[in-house]
Amino acid sequence: MNNKNNVCNEAVYSDIYAKYAKSIWNFIYFKCGNEEEANDLVQEAFIKLWIHCSSVTKEKAKSFLYTVVNNTFLNVVAHKKVILKHHSQYKHKINKETPQYIIEEKEFMEKLQNAINDLSETQRTTFLLSRIEGKKYREIAEILSISIKTVEKRMSQALASLRKEIENL
Repeated sequence: MNNKNNVCNEAVYSDIYAKYAKSIWNFIYFKCGNEEEANDLVQEAFIKLWIHCSSVTKEKAKSFLYTVVNNTFLNVVAHKKVILKHHSQYKHKINKETPQYIIEEKEFMEKLQNAINDLSETQRTTFLLSRIEGKKYREIAEILSISIKTVEKRMSQALASLRKEIENL
């Protein structure tokens, strides 16, 4: 291979860097939106060009660099997705198994149960039928032999009372 066109020649490599680095940086920055990440990705692309300099011609260097920077970016994104997926699964499991979480959950459930018990009989019955049994307001009205508007009013009062109690927790 001619030394003037050999990418392994430092002068040729420097010329390629001077010619394409900014446009490749702009291209990848547009994709990732992070200056530091764009800098890292461009640097990685030029490192790979240097590693493969003997197999990449000067004419193909631009295409090689764009392909490498794009593929590296896609690999980073895929890796971040995997990390996020595993992190959220791990965090979800850990949080529910920690002693502090279990104690706080138990205390909250006791306070919630007390708040439900403090509701009037009509509000408690309506609330439990709706939220625990999953009944629709129409069904509750039929069961309790009251109007749908009365069911709505009781639920509204029950929820307001529970919000007030839970706010104090």
